[in-house]
Amino acid sequence: MPAVSVRSRLRSRLPAALYGCVALATLTTCSDLRPPLLEKIREEGVLKIASTYSRTSCYSGPNGLIGYECELAQGLAKSLGVSAQISFSNSPADALQAVLEGRAHLAAAGLTVNSERRDRARFSSPIDQVVPQLVYRIGSPRPKSLGELNGRLLVSEGGNHVARLRALARSFPQLKWEATTAYDSEDLLFQVASGELDYTIASSALVAINQRYYPRLRVAFDVGNAEDIAFAFAPGRDTSLYDAAQDYLARLPPRNLARLHDRYYGHVEEVDYFSSVQIANHMRSRLPRLRGYFEQSADRHGLDWRLLAAIGYQESHWDSSAESRTGVRGVMMLTNDTASRYKVANREDPEQSIEGGARVLADILRGIPEEVPEPDRSWMALAAYNQGLGHLLDARELTSQRGGDSTHWLDVRDVFPLLSRPRWYQQTKYGYTRGREAVDFVTNVRAYYDIISWLTSGAPVLPPPPLRLEQKLRVAEALPASDELLPEPLEAPALESIPASAVTEEPAPTTGPAEAATAPEPVPAS
Repeated sequence: MPAVSVRSRLRSRLPAALYGCVALATLTTCSDLRPPLLEKIREEGVLKIASTYSRTSCYSGPNGLIGYECELAQGLAKSLGVSAQISFSNSPADALQAVLEGRAHLAAAGLTVNSERRDRARFSSPIDQVVPQLVYRIGSPRPKSLGELNGRLLVSEGGNHVARLRALARSFPQLKWEATTAYDSEDLLFQVASGELDYTIASSALVAINQRYYPRLRVAFDVGNAEDIAFAFAPGRDTSLYDAAQDYLARLPPRNLARLHDRYYGHVEEVDYFSSVQIANHMRSRLPRLRGYFEQSADRHGLDWRLLAAIGYQESHWDSSAESRTGVRGVMMLTNDTASRYKVANREDPEQSIEGGARVLADILRGIPEEVPEPDRSWMALAAYNQGLGHLLDARELTSQRGGDSTHWLDVRDVFPLLSRPRWYQQTKYGYTRGREAVDFVTNVRAYYDIISWLTSGAPVLPPPPLRLEQKLRVAEALPASDELLPEPLEAPALESIPASAVTEEPAPTTGPAEAATAPEPVPAS
């Protein structure tokens, strides 16, 4: 059949654009006719995110999926006007593969950026930074280099550790290691902590978090320099989603990113080995007879019993007969004035003490303006529990005067210590207070709250085993993103555990307005 006849038939049966695509097949491709990926995502209304079920990326919280990268990725989805769908992979490498195979639009899975991965995928601007660390168990000799390892080193195949070890093997020819696909880094940290494994390598963020639950973990040394963590996208000429993500990250206020980082990592190193072991032991020996009181009081006042218990642990280590040098007593260490105000007849009665503490906390939460979101609201309530609601209000006012955002604990936290300095407290309504003590109190209670939450999550042993992904969470909708993770609108036309004994307190001044200052109801409980 003549060629002209073939062209005539194509022209009559195919749309003009597609005919042109076929006719010029040797010069171009039909992919140019496909709509940009970003347009397709908006049409479908879903951003598909490949992640890993980990405390450093995405995991199940009290009300849904949470995590540092999880919230950031969903903030991106919200900025695009779509919902976020999280699909869980077995490892960061598997999450990246899901993107390369088109099963996900981006990977938010703790992916470190290296030259090998850059050749395969496109990476966003850094969203975090970690250091690879060699971990061993306390009681074993601490190696000073990879040349001094005396035992089995096992790393997860899905991370970047195998490539790193291969490169280091040139400097340490005697180095031996194994890689596994059966366990992720958190599994291996648990094995080191329990004595089943001698060494593993994990990121500094993951190690810091897990040391709260596995206090026998120790860092021997860093295995290399700091590495960037970033979102990963498929390579190719279509950069529409990548460009939108870069724009989102570029316009995201740095302070908002710092607040998110503080939410997940701001307190992870505040509980040392002794404290971790001690709270685990006290959860076995002391908490069982008090837990019912915490749960009942929390239920009556709409509180989280674990937060109430964490306050009690910070105050007295759950010792109903505890008494401080200033005369505060009981599980919640109530003052005489607070006990009288809340009708606590016997401060050493644990049921009465816990109920009194719960009523104080509930009153404080009611006194904090509704504009303050969670979890910042709870952290501010803790500061007020320690130093009084009036001083919290002073700190929030001072935060605003200094250009900070008084609805976020990170901003208020930075201002609280100023309330012990005359230059600042003399400007406030309620005067002097030990602001640094309030910050330490909040940091400690947050750390204890995390430990109590995990140790009471149904795990059969203490410390808890690694996170396990339930089948129903294999693909799940993430929690609604906070508006703080949305970038600021474009302008036209231009675009914590410090032991109480270690806290150095500044002495209260002998003169000044602080002496006569009285905080509004309620006063600090302790």
